[in-house]
Amino acid sequence: MENKNFVIGVDYGTDSVRSIIVDASNGIEVCSDIFYYPRWKAGTYCNPSINQFRQHPQDYIDGLEQTIINCVKKAGPAIAAAIKGIGVDTTGSSPVAVNQSGIPLALTPDFAENPNAMFVLWKDHTAVNEAAAINQHATKFPINYLQFVGGIYSSEWFWAKLLHILKVDAAVAKACYTWVEHCDWIPFLLTGKTNVSEMKRSVCAAGHKGLWSADFGGYPPNEFFKQLDPLLDGHSNRLGIETYTSDTSAGNLSAQWASKLGLSENVVVAVGAFDAHMGAVGGQIEPYHLSKVMGTSTCDMLVAPRVDMDNKLVRGICGQVDGSVIPGMIGLEAGQSAFGDSYAWFKNLISWPIDQLLNESESIDAATAEKLKQEISNKIIPSLSAQAVALPLNQNDPIAIDWLNGRRTPDANQLLKSSISGLNLATDAPALFKAIVEGTCFGAKAIVDRFISEGVAIKGLIGLGGVAKRSPYIMQVMSDVMNMPIRIHKSEQTCALGAAMFAATAAQIHASVEIAMEAMGQGFETTYYPNPLNTEYYTKRMIKYQKLGSFIESN
Repeated sequence: MENKNFVIGVDYGTDSVRSIIVDASNGIEVCSDIFYYPRWKAGTYCNPSINQFRQHPQDYIDGLEQTIINCVKKAGPAIAAAIKGIGVDTTGSSPVAVNQSGIPLALTPDFAENPNAMFVLWKDHTAVNEAAAINQHATKFPINYLQFVGGIYSSEWFWAKLLHILKVDAAVAKACYTWVEHCDWIPFLLTGKTNVSEMKRSVCAAGHKGLWSADFGGYPPNEFFKQLDPLLDGHSNRLGIETYTSDTSAGNLSAQWASKLGLSENVVVAVGAFDAHMGAVGGQIEPYHLSKVMGTSTCDMLVAPRVDMDNKLVRGICGQVDGSVIPGMIGLEAGQSAFGDSYAWFKNLISWPIDQLLNESESIDAATAEKLKQEISNKIIPSLSAQAVALPLNQNDPIAIDWLNGRRTPDANQLLKSSISGLNLATDAPALFKAIVEGTCFGAKAIVDRFISEGVAIKGLIGLGGVAKRSPYIMQVMSDVMNMPIRIHKSEQTCALGAAMFAATAAQIHASVEIAMEAMGQGFETTYYPNPLNTEYYTKRMIKYQKLGSFIESN
């Protein structure tokens, strides 16, 4: 391993955390390990009927420890000794209440089982009223504090969630010293800091979800939040003024964590960021190429030179922040609140008889029933896709709106609901699946159209994530709807790989993120091109999607 350097990328997703060890010279993955959050898998602390989704910090800690230890064991002592950095990405905005020591309240005895003391997952929409209050309140000020987040504040974001928790739980409100993002807390934990004032908060999280901007000199002033609700008095003052790009070191691995993980205390821990932002880097994003991280939801990332974005603001997106994706460039974020979740919902819907009734069968034993259920479950989406692709394209086919979890962009509104129009007695499961796929792709097209109408060109599409890698039918429909090619990246783990690239940069193995991308990028495995026979069909269907969406929104 002489002259070899390795780094670790840690990717916290919605359901699990994955760690990978990567050769920093070429990006080749040495090994990986995954940990599924047990409390989350059991549905503990969640209530989907009120859009409450919480995750316990102990799941995050256990997953971090287990996946890195297993990776180190798989890699062997020679590679472990050559690991120079760790980079971390997480979902976001997924904040938590902490005490002055930076400990999440759920890790203290008084709050161990209190969901309000846990991480409020990105998809938690319990703060819709608080988001509406922020949007109304912001109109009272001469400075538009929402200008860099698309002009609309979302219930998925930092301040709305904080205010909601403070309002509904007096005990948490009293014990909460400050509020921190998941992506900022993990590096803080790994570096062994014991005062939250030492935390290096990422420009990614602060800028896109927390209203931080260099133009404001930091966060909006305390008076802005105090006038919104006295419960917020003082909270902005405890966040600090400085934020950091993820090519920056958050510190070295603490002695405790180094011993626990079998690594050196010289290992550099990079400042964290959101998964889609690091995923875009792992997927080798280019200026004006929309990088679509397609999983449970979508996050659409775009980078543009600073000079091109001077005095240019894009309405209705999830923000534009200097350095949030690539240091030195403006990072722009948009996305859909449900993408893979839409397909999972339909799969669960049509699987109900199998899941509920097969165990009651008198014809097969319980073990066979479980095996059969799993076999059918694995075949549902591929079979639906094969049937849907064979269907004739008819303008009178059912059409679906993709707002099953509200609308993220353009123009955030988490109160909106989905709808399907054009059903009749001949509508079967493949036809409905086709409508849902088209609906998610029309939602993606609405985002592209917004960027273009606001003067930001889209020169190409990059597809990342599980849906992009494993769903040719969906990707072909996406290309047809967009009337644009979409390149699919080779890497199975672009988010973790992006985290590893930032680790390599923070550890000074590479001089910049761009150089790390060039050295460690895996390239693209395939490209989907629009079918000219289908683009006219989808152009007309997009108009119907827009009309149905407008009807839903206005009623």
